[in-house]
Amino acid sequence: MSLFIRGATVLAMGGPTGSTPFLGDVHVEGDRIKAIGPDLPVPEGATVIDGSGKLVMPGLINAHLHSGEALFKSRYDNLPLELWMLYAYPILGAKALSERMIYLRSMVVAIESLKTGVTCLTDDIFEAPRQSLAQLGAAVSAYDDAGIRATVSGHVMDRDFLDSIPFSREHVSAELQAEVAKLTPPTTDEYLAFAKEAYAQFHGRSGRIRFMLAPSAPQRCTPELMQAVNALALEWQVPFHTHIVETKVQGVTGPAMYGKSLMRYMADLGLMHPGTTIAHSIWVTPDDIALMGEAGVSVVHNTISNQKLGAGVAPVRQLLSAGVNVALGSDGISTNDTPRMFDVMHACGLIHKVTTPDYSQWLSSAEVLHACTLAGAKSALIGHETGSLEAGKKADLLVINLDTVCFTPRHDILNHLVYSENGSSIEKVMVNGEIVVENGQLTRIDEKALLAELRSLMPAFNDYHSGVEAANRAFAPAFDAIHRRCNQVDLGIHRLVGTSDMWPA
Repeated sequence: MSLFIRGATVLAMGGPTGSTPFLGDVHVEGDRIKAIGPDLPVPEGATVIDGSGKLVMPGLINAHLHSGEALFKSRYDNLPLELWMLYAYPILGAKALSERMIYLRSMVVAIESLKTGVTCLTDDIFEAPRQSLAQLGAAVSAYDDAGIRATVSGHVMDRDFLDSIPFSREHVSAELQAEVAKLTPPTTDEYLAFAKEAYAQFHGRSGRIRFMLAPSAPQRCTPELMQAVNALALEWQVPFHTHIVETKVQGVTGPAMYGKSLMRYMADLGLMHPGTTIAHSIWVTPDDIALMGEAGVSVVHNTISNQKLGAGVAPVRQLLSAGVNVALGSDGISTNDTPRMFDVMHACGLIHKVTTPDYSQWLSSAEVLHACTLAGAKSALIGHETGSLEAGKKADLLVINLDTVCFTPRHDILNHLVYSENGSSIEKVMVNGEIVVENGQLTRIDEKALLAELRSLMPAFNDYHSGVEAANRAFAPAFDAIHRRCNQVDLGIHRLVGTSDMWPA
């Protein structure tokens, strides 16, 4: 297919124009951008789209999410991470979901993502009690059918969960500890066998699907697992995707368990390099930040999720200044309640303004847009393929109507995108050269039927999950005590917007 968008306002976010909009044309041939620039000749036989009054820009990239939480959208509030996880990632009583339920759950994410301008996502998929190839295949099929670009994982942890939480052996009852001990996480060999088969089956599907390796976090995985996984990630040139110091509890974890920060622990294991993508990185020290910059890692800043869980504000300006690649993510669809990246950009643009009175350090709209486009692609190791509009790259783009209330009166287009637009002005979404959303409607799937099917299955699921929540509520007093105890520790850094980061004694 040859498609030519003529006379549009173009925001390339790469190439010679960078984040400066210009009036020009975009020629798409097959799945790639053939040419981009002002006054291009119209190729013979191309379908011509009038770009007057339109903005053409790269699709947004959600660099970190957990689609498994889509069934818990708007179910929880006012819980810090360690208590929220008891219900969204239950220790006891969880049973394997059917492949159809996982397909529908993933479709909820794909539908809302595409309709609000997300053309590419990184989904760190966790299944309880452990993931099967068929379950991962169900998520892959949903993303393939919807037409979105996706990097998917088999999220793994191989340590007893209680050994990943500081002081848990002091606060959790012996009876509950015995119940947890009955659970058997996968061995390193089992996970590597799973990953190799998943890579063989799913990596490269439809030119849009990629597989990545995702050890949950350094305190949740053994060094043997992480180092073996890292070797595979480097061999396959896929992300080594993990979570580090999301909360103050996790900030305390490194010194309590290893006598050093979790970031220093990772570096000492040889796991910090440009293929490493770290979700959160809120409670990082100046030494951590220097290590991260020297290693050239990526960080995914999940600004809305971090706020909802009360985790704190990541030091994004310091990370950028150190040379860290900072992308944006929604995080889970239970700690954000939506995968909409326009919302995340808006929140990101605002939150850092209340961390310092030095307004020269506040993020610009160009920086926020870069984090949600090219930096997101780089974090998934596909920056050479997508994230900006440049000749030779994949045709993942948005056509946005500028004659809407979101752009009226029109001033700085980048500011409008970050602070005024919410996705409602999108007319077309193209992924891999194919229009997958047209005037608010997905072109490949029957959205209404799929959502109706999921709604019909939710009463039975909710009945089951309410029982799981009740079983795991037994851990809540202990985890509340751990949360309070860790938040009384002075780490010498401050990541909450307030007078003190410490719980009153």
